[in-house]
Amino acid sequence: MTTQTPTVDTRTAADWCQDFFTALADMDEYRATELVQRAADSGLTPQQILLQVIAPAQALVGEEWAAGRFTVAREHAATAISDRAIAALSRHRPAAVRGTRGRVTVACVDGEWHALPARLVAETLQLRGWHVDFLGAHVPTAHLIAHLHATGPDAVALSCSLATRLPAAHATITACQAAGVPVLVGGAAFGTDGSYAHLLGADAWAPDADSAAARLEEPAPLQLTYADDGDLFGALPHLADQEYTLLSRSRRQLTEQTMTGLRDTVPAMSAYTEQQREHTREDVGHIVDFLIAAVYVDRAQVLCDFLTWTSAILEARNVPARSLLAALDIIAAELRDFPRTLAIVDAGRSAVTTSRPAYSRPTEDCV
Repeated sequence: MTTQTPTVDTRTAADWCQDFFTALADMDEYRATELVQRAADSGLTPQQILLQVIAPAQALVGEEWAAGRFTVAREHAATAISDRAIAALSRHRPAAVRGTRGRVTVACVDGEWHALPARLVAETLQLRGWHVDFLGAHVPTAHLIAHLHATGPDAVALSCSLATRLPAAHATITACQAAGVPVLVGGAAFGTDGSYAHLLGADAWAPDADSAAARLEEPAPLQLTYADDGDLFGALPHLADQEYTLLSRSRRQLTEQTMTGLRDTVPAMSAYTEQQREHTREDVGHIVDFLIAAVYVDRAQVLCDFLTWTSAILEARNVPARSLLAALDIIAAELRDFPRTLAIVDAGRSAVTTSRPAYSRPTEDCV
């Protein structure tokens, strides 16, 4: 009788990531959760699975949606499956280290619904021995502060993916610090180099979950570095011109004025269905929202980045990106008495005219 040697799974994290992405693309929750369990059994650590399998696979999902190869529903389904897969890893969390390092509250800024990045941070911190209170998406600032007073954590980790939430993030950072808790922030909204995090007075910034954990584990604990003097706008002196205040208060009016202008200058809109008009109104609203955020931090790059990304999305859907220029022209005409805002709109125009499509037009064999 011969003894059969057990087969050793030698697949790399990249191999598991590709298999996991395929399961997400097929919206197969059972296969996705089975894959992460098998990856753990093969020798990958839970942290490797989180950051080298699930996170990059979810990033691929976002790229497929942007390229027009995934519908919104399919992207949402994939995100929900990734969340379930993360939960399936919880049984691999070593009990011996739970809560030994300290306590951290992890939450998304009020109005921020993209919770998966924050969930990855929360899980990574738990795996590394932190007691974590994960509050999830869209946490109103008042409720977050009440939680801090009740639990007394060592730090708050705030996640924000959309730059339109930067004013809310600033208010939340200031409120947490006023409660005596230092704030670590992360997410795409704060810029690839964290420049907006520093501008808004955060005590620390991290580009990813691993970096967030490393920052909290430095020998010197995270300390409050921003003295709150009760003036939310103290670090942003440009807000004294009141352009942000006036612009944010007239957001709905500006959106409707832009829609009226588009109907007058774009003949094709007369044939739009009600659904097409509503989608156009939503698109104009997004432009206005990112413009308001750019005025708040006085950084044209906030609007330029959004317009460049939107241009790529439109090109992928066979819509000329230059169609954005008509809306920007109307917005500029409406805001002719706002010099700082006009400079940001002009930068946005340049971003549209110089942008190149990042995604090719989808074909039938792309999926």
